[in-house]
Amino acid sequence: MTSTRPVIAVTLGDPAGIGPELIARLFAESSLFADVHSVLVGDRWLWQEGQRVAGLSHPLPEVSGFAAARDHAGPVFLPVDSVAEGEVGYAEETAAGGASVLAILDRCLAAAQAGEVDAICFAPLNKLSMKKGGLQHEDELHFFAERLGVEGYFCEFNTLGSLWTSRISSHIPLKDAARYVTKERIVAASRLIHDSLTLAGFDAPRIAVAAFNPHGGEGGTCGREEIDVIAPAVEACRAQGYPIEGPFPADTIFLKARDGEYDAIVTMYHDQGQIAIKLLGFKQGVTVQGGLPIPIATPAHGTAFDIAGLGKADVGPTRNAFEIACRMGANLRRQRLADAATHA
Repeated sequence: MTSTRPVIAVTLGDPAGIGPELIARLFAESSLFADVHSVLVGDRWLWQEGQRVAGLSHPLPEVSGFAAARDHAGPVFLPVDSVAEGEVGYAEETAAGGASVLAILDRCLAAAQAGEVDAICFAPLNKLSMKKGGLQHEDELHFFAERLGVEGYFCEFNTLGSLWTSRISSHIPLKDAARYVTKERIVAASRLIHDSLTLAGFDAPRIAVAAFNPHGGEGGTCGREEIDVIAPAVEACRAQGYPIEGPFPADTIFLKARDGEYDAIVTMYHDQGQIAIKLLGFKQGVTVQGGLPIPIATPAHGTAFDIAGLGKADVGPTRNAFEIACRMGANLRRQRLADAATHA
């Protein structure tokens, strides 16, 4: 019988950071795994080290491939040999650690392409280690997109509870942000976050678009992007049936979102949304990789080298990331099964 439960791949993140400890704490919360098949992918020694640091022990059945996960009711462990214990140490940015991360993520992505995985949740990565280890992209999102053959629009979402943000530009110099303010990118970002919220279980997502200029451009006296670009993009979305509103001054729209008037805000550049989200709740945030064929989520914080190996890591954001991956993965699994039944 075909299982309707999604398969969620989980990785330990950078070996030198708090990821292994976080995942040990995550897997100790058995109630999180009741409705999914989960596969922990990583090196045996690193999984053991994560448990040691967390002061926990919960052995998992080992499998030789992702497909076997659907044969088990509970979590399973897929061991790989990606890095030797002596090649990395805590709080070190190393090529060995970065190469390990890339190899494990690549294996998860291959399983996703084969239909064996419905979502991925990865522990924090270190971009410098990944660059040293062979990453040729500006960040992991672009690595995912190329590996999965994505040709359309994609971007990171930052989430805090029921509030999500997307952005039309990301890791670029601020001086270049204005040229990314185009109707096409705003429409794409708005549609993408709407569809992603729907996949995450929001019945009728309420989405606001932030202005680019101070005070929303002051009627054109402080910039015309709102008049010439952003408002027409909002109208184009509405004409396509997407319930998008705006543009709203960026320094006040987050107050309305905080009070529950909106589920998501489309922002015009990286820090416009990031500063607000992190002030509202830095310790609980999640990053979702938007626009990919499968949901991929991770805690919004980094590898926290300052506390790596000390047993002090807070599992909260990782738990939130896993729960989002599970919800989105479950909905994607249902869609896949429905499509397969329709074309049978």
